[in-house]
Parts: sequence; C-alpha cells; structure tokens
Amino acid sequence: MAENDQTNLERQFAVQRTYLKDLSFESPNAPEVFRGEWKPQNELNLNTKVNRLDEQTYEVVLSVTVTAKVGDKTAFIVEVHQAGIFTLGGFSEEELGPMLGAYCPNLLFPYAREAVSDLVTKGSFPQLVLQHVSFDALFAQHQQQAAAEAEGARQH
Repeated sequence: MAENDQTNLERQFAVQRTYLKDLSFESPNAPEVFRGEWKPQNELNLNTKVNRLDEQTYEVVLSVTVTAKVGDKTAFIVEVHQAGIFTLGGFSEEELGPMLGAYCPNLLFPYAREAVSDLVTKGSFPQLVLQHVSFDALFAQHQQQAAAEAEGARQH
C-alpha cells in the first residue's frame, strides 16, 4: 500500500515569489568611453545557486554578469542576481536537478534580462537586450562535465 501512495503523489510546483537579490552597475571609464566609437565586445557570464529552505522549498539565484569593452577599456559591468522561491513536491531526486538547475532559471531569466537592459540604459549606453539562453542545454552540459570529471578522478 505504501508503494501505491508514493507513486500516486502528485507533483506540485509553485513560484512563491521572484525578487531582485542584488545588482550593481559600474562604468569605470566614463566619461571617456562616451567620446569614442561605440563598438563594444560583450561578455556574458551566468551562474545559478540553489539554497534549500525546507523540505519542499528552494531559493534559486540566477547571477547574470555582462562586461562590455571598447578596445581594451571596460565601458560597463552590470551584475544582476535574480532570485525566486519555489515549492517543489512529489519530485524524485533525479527530477529535482533539472527542475532547480534548468526550469527555475528559465523562469528567472526574463526578469534578469529586463534588469540588465534597464541598468545599461540608465548608464546612458545603448539598450542591451540579452538573447534567450537555453538553461536546459547548459544544465545538460554541466552534468556531462561533472560526470567526466568524476570518471577522471576514478582513473587516477
């Protein structure tokens, strides 16, 4: 009977809240950077962090950092930590990884993208709209790298 109860557990997913946890904007070479031709090279860095709050509640923090350089000078650095509190019930341990590492960041990314765009525009730079990111692919790549590193560690 206990096995039937476990297999009949319904999966529950809820977004409790999304919020801006931290943000920063720097323009270390202003005003000089405004005087030249605007042909920036943008570098995007993404990271996620998961904090378990209780048995079914998690905080997921998506960190987005964009560095724009014109030549060898940094035009701006913008960093946004967009967070969310999510309730996940009825998921197996194997299912929790993709939910927390891909699905939740996919939900947070549009908020982070908007914050980046707003900060860049308020810094008096042309609007920067980040392209869509496939967190599913990034999660799968991370899992493959972790498996390869674990395999390498076992061989030594």
